[in-house]
Amino acid sequence: MLKGKKTVVVMPAYNAAQTLKQTYDEVMAQEIVDLVIVVDDGSHDDTVEIAQTLPRTLVHIHERNKGYGANQKTCYRLALAEGADVVVMVHPDYQYTPQLIPAMASMIANGLYHCVLGSRILGGHALAGGMPVWKYVANRFLTFGENLLLGAKLSEYHTGYRAFSRDLLTRVDVSRNSDDFVFDNQMLAQILWHGYTIAEVSCPTKYFPEASSINFRRSLVYGLGCLGTGAVFRAAKTGLVRSPLFPSK
Repeated sequence: MLKGKKTVVVMPAYNAAQTLKQTYDEVMAQEIVDLVIVVDDGSHDDTVEIAQTLPRTLVHIHERNKGYGANQKTCYRLALAEGADVVVMVHPDYQYTPQLIPAMASMIANGLYHCVLGSRILGGHALAGGMPVWKYVANRFLTFGENLLLGAKLSEYHTGYRAFSRDLLTRVDVSRNSDDFVFDNQMLAQILWHGYTIAEVSCPTKYFPEASSINFRRSLVYGLGCLGTGAVFRAAKTGLVRSPLFPSK
């Protein structure tokens, strides 16, 4: 337990049988994690069977694939129900190194921030780490647009490596968000809407065949969704529209 705070790692899993155990082992090697929650989103491989063999792990199964956003909603609901003070989301595909968990969690536990992101862009090693050029360019373009619309200065909005405080997760209503990939972006916009500061730490980039990814078409839909979220945020901020994602304060 970190400074008397219960630290829970949540893993939104889908067909992660090849990398789940490796990710889990490195998570637990950090020696600060009290519980791992694996939410399986209708996998067709042995993800569930492997997860059920892991000590100090709660396994929840979606009988059908509900989507990445829906998976996260379940992750955070279960983490809060288990009494988590600090919640770290780590993808079980081993794309993000669990070695950053102590740094990210301590920033939350010490009360410095309520949200910390593991950024693949900070440090300038994204391309060297294998990020496809088209994804890097799209990331930079979207981040520039989102920073303008949301009034922030983040290095990226699209990392799946995130840590949150209990206070934040009980205040931000993620149930209103998409069940698909744009959930990530909507959640960060909501966090900024509620006045939280988002911190970032540099995270090494790792791309390999087993790492999860979305194709160009879904990436395009995601990108448009991100810009749409930013536009609604800006319009709600100026009072032009009302949105359930960004309720009046």
